[in-house]
Amino acid sequence: MSAQAKTLPGRYYTDPEIFQKEIETFFFQMWISSGRSEQIANPGDYYLCEVAGESILVTRDNANEVKAFYNVCRHRGTRMCREEQGKFAGRIQCPYHGWTYGLDGRLVGAPHMEEAAFRREDYPLHAVHLGVWDGSIFLNLSARAKPLAEQLGDLPKKFAPWRLQDLRLHEQRVYEVKANWKLIVSNYNECLHCPILHPMLSRVSDSMSGNNDPPQPTYIGGSMEFRAGAQTMSVDGVRRRDYLPCLSAEQRKLVLYYAIYPNLFLSLHPDYVMAHRLWPLAVDRTRVVCEWYFHPQEMAKPDFRADDAVEFWDATNREDWEISEWSQKGVSSRAYEPGPYSTREGLPMAFDRMILGRERGSS
Repeated sequence: MSAQAKTLPGRYYTDPEIFQKEIETFFFQMWISSGRSEQIANPGDYYLCEVAGESILVTRDNANEVKAFYNVCRHRGTRMCREEQGKFAGRIQCPYHGWTYGLDGRLVGAPHMEEAAFRREDYPLHAVHLGVWDGSIFLNLSARAKPLAEQLGDLPKKFAPWRLQDLRLHEQRVYEVKANWKLIVSNYNECLHCPILHPMLSRVSDSMSGNNDPPQPTYIGGSMEFRAGAQTMSVDGVRRRDYLPCLSAEQRKLVLYYAIYPNLFLSLHPDYVMAHRLWPLAVDRTRVVCEWYFHPQEMAKPDFRADDAVEFWDATNREDWEISEWSQKGVSSRAYEPGPYSTREGLPMAFDRMILGRERGSS
């Protein structure tokens, strides 16, 4: 890495036009993580996903296939569903004029449209490209989406021992961070700040340990090791749950941290997995959804507890969000100018270079 590599100019964090271009480039052209299959376990179950002002309806049809549609009626364009999640009674009906759709998106009922020229098959809900990887549901709003497998690269093989598809959600917490989404990504991908900002984390994990993978076009990440005596990332480092079943002895000693562009962070621990999803709301505001997943056999035990992991990361999250907000204030100053990266900040630097490269490619 060049010693002269520097951070991005301030306008990349403050300019609404650059922000909107990034939304088009990353959130409308790439696969984005939207939720988990378990959220829609049965036909008719649904959840809504808000993507930069677009409302996407994700549901499961009667053939047990997961589907995604724009939440827009084909009659007069009304947004149909309002609740963030729920269950359809076998159909999707617009509350305005009663146009009704099957769970597969077909228009099955259109009151007062008896004219001979009208054909119901010409007006299905607008579908969104959808892919599922190990229980995670991805959406792509591009008209010509490339296969999800191309974006994931070698990650499915790399993460296979954690068997993400077997894990189940225990808790979700939602945060609104007053910072540009890229500042949150950069913060997640380096731990030089950990000894200063994260005293609890630094007691159980060595910020200078582990190895980073060579940066890839669609993800960055690497591993960190526990300090002597610690077995997991929790308030005291004590592991109160069995190891995830398929991990090797070496994998039990590590935590993996990966940012999968543009909006998913996966933190893979020996006994649980944590995920963050980023939803940019404005150039200086980001909604972050954090979820903790555990093995269902552990969750079924009468003495199961997870507060040690949840409270540990909730406190660490809040420390990260606060410093990201202070970073947003700093890069908004007229005094800010790009600063040099150290040789141990290769992942944030690679993320910045990816941002610039895709900007040039989409021009």
